[in-house]
Amino acid sequence: MQADRGRITQVINNLINNAIKFTTKGIITIGTECNEGKEQLEDKQTYNRKMAMVYVKDTGLGIDPQIFPRLFEKFVTKSSDGTGLGLYISKSIVVAHGGNIWAKNNLNGKKGASFTFSIPL
Repeated sequence: MQADRGRITQVINNLINNAIKFTTKGIITIGTECNEGKEQLEDKQTYNRKMAMVYVKDTGLGIDPQIFPRLFEKFVTKSSDGTGLGLYISKSIVVAHGGNIWAKNNLNGKKGASFTFSIPL
């Protein structure tokens, strides 16, 4: 299976735009990795596949605990200038490519959040 470059670019742009929107002062880090081991899914199942992983990490506000469980659903947002569709669309694109997308607030008292998605190589 080949990835749709335009759609994967859309996912990356959505994640970067969110990081910029919620990080008024701080750092945004973007990176890629190749995961050749097990990948853990949201429901704690694992599978073995070679995966390309892309992450966007910021030191912004972090993910509000009230919306965290619904983060990838339609119309979920804490922003006054967004529709709440970006993460929903991003998840749909990633899943259609056979991948997974997840988010977490940064640990150890650090501000911000990390969004990661993976697609098979």
